[in-house]
Amino acid sequence: MGPIALAFALAVLAWLVVAQSALKERWPHWHWYLTGYPVAASRVLFTWRKVAQLNDLAVSHRPNRALLGSLAVKGEPLRPIAPRISFPRATRTGLSLVVRLHPGQTPAPFIAAADALAHAWRVHAVRVISPERGIVLLVATGGDPLERPGLVQAPAELLSALIGVLESGSAWVMNLRQVPHWLIVGATQSGKSTLLARLVAELAPQPVALVGIDCKGGMELGLFGARLSALTTCRGEAVAVLGALVAETQERMRACRVAGARSIWELPEEERPVPVVVLVDELAELYLSDGTREGKAEAERCSTYLLRLAQLGAALGLHLVVAGQRVGSDLGPGVTALRAQLSGRICHRVNDPGTAEMTLGDLNPDAVAVAQAITAEEKGVAVCAGADGGWGRARSHLTTTEEARRIAEQHQARATELPVVAKALASMEGGERV
Repeated sequence: MGPIALAFALAVLAWLVVAQSALKERWPHWHWYLTGYPVAASRVLFTWRKVAQLNDLAVSHRPNRALLGSLAVKGEPLRPIAPRISFPRATRTGLSLVVRLHPGQTPAPFIAAADALAHAWRVHAVRVISPERGIVLLVATGGDPLERPGLVQAPAELLSALIGVLESGSAWVMNLRQVPHWLIVGATQSGKSTLLARLVAELAPQPVALVGIDCKGGMELGLFGARLSALTTCRGEAVAVLGALVAETQERMRACRVAGARSIWELPEEERPVPVVVLVDELAELYLSDGTREGKAEAERCSTYLLRLAQLGAALGLHLVVAGQRVGSDLGPGVTALRAQLSGRICHRVNDPGTAEMTLGDLNPDAVAVAQAITAEEKGVAVCAGADGGWGRARSHLTTTEEARRIAEQHQARATELPVVAKALASMEGGERV
């Protein structure tokens, strides 16, 4: 090859490297389709048999037991055969393939081998799903989409908030009509407050009433006071407001009963009361008492009121979003009962395994280990789970405090007055607060 041809070849190679870098930066999905997917699919096809044998995913059609006279002998399976797989299908963030199980196989070995498959195929993660009997779906994610989450789109819907992006690359939406109550946990600097700010920013333009309960003097939720219909900054005020909201549920139940409706959503629009979203920041402040009789009584009333709202609120348009650094039965006897009613769960990085177990363990034990693996550098990353048992990693969009406050001020006209709550707070003026 002459010097001119060599220079031309090097120039073309350099141009391809630059073009590939620009493609990955501006259009990561197209970069994956054109370069990442063909390589990953080739690895899957060429390594499947060996990976299946090494991870006990292959079976032998010959029995591994034999009779030697009257003696039963057991040995290693002969000629193990890997399950049949489909051709890997490309997705926006990775690939997927269907595995047809041999008779007697279950998805359990595939779940245990998920990390081994990810290493063998050099992908970020492999998720194992069993959509039907005899079938396993392997979903591989090429890279971590949570490193640089883009602003995905989601349809605008009442009581629905686009709060981030899922590990699959799709929108992470908190829909309070589908999952009415949520529990959010996370240590300091884990992204919990950012998630609450994003939620307020998404709900602020909607015709809903927002009630803030922040017993740390209103340091967090007080920033959005312009949009809140009510804000409590101590437990005494929280008792009054929560009690008023429980009374509001009784009024709404009476209205539904008179109209022959099972929920407020069956009422005519002009008669439908405004939906209420109660935001509780730091649950422990409501449950821990100072040891006095009055403090214990207030904590018990908070527990009772929260549980009543969680039990009755779904059909009556009252929704709870409860956040805290830690959740455990040691906070009080009512915490476990409340957790059972909060079917939506979001777990950021936590300081103790018990909190992750308390948050996700009753819905999906597999999600607990994933939540505990979130590092301090992964701010905003969380494991979200729903009542259906499904779960996944997600990351909330960064909404700064100033941005959320500005949005709250822009929509302060939507801060609907709740007469029963306003009356409860007014009755406390001049009274003793804890």
